[in-house]
Amino acid sequence: MTIEKAVYTAEALSTGDGRNGHTRSTDGRVDLDLATPVEMGGSGDGANPEQLFAAGYAACFHNALKLVGKKAGADVSDSAVGAQVSIGPDGDAYGLAVKLEITLPHVDADTAEKLTDQAHQVCPYSNATRGNIDVDLAVTED
Repeated sequence: MTIEKAVYTAEALSTGDGRNGHTRSTDGRVDLDLATPVEMGGSGDGANPEQLFAAGYAACFHNALKLVGKKAGADVSDSAVGAQVSIGPDGDAYGLAVKLEITLPHVDADTAEKLTDQAHQVCPYSNATRGNIDVDLAVTED
């Protein structure tokens, strides 16, 4: 997928020792020490790339869900999206897997499933990851 025209570009710089370094956006809104998670042999004393990816994907998917819900005339108030990003070995490299938990308390189960599927087609994170990593969509009860 190629975008026609960039309307916004985020920029960040990683310094230090990668997962045990520092990251900062050029506008300073993101300014974090990074640390490898304890589960991967690190100290866990900082944020990590998977947490940042989970936060970004959850927010982006939630926005897509609100957009398709509004177009469908559905009540998407009080909705929420949680993201779990897992990392693990994939042959000689590492891979990611994502689980998105979608809560739509004011719509019936069938509508919630349809809106979730539509949001998955609209969300830029979903489009970027499609065919590259496993993304599990789980519509949960309120």
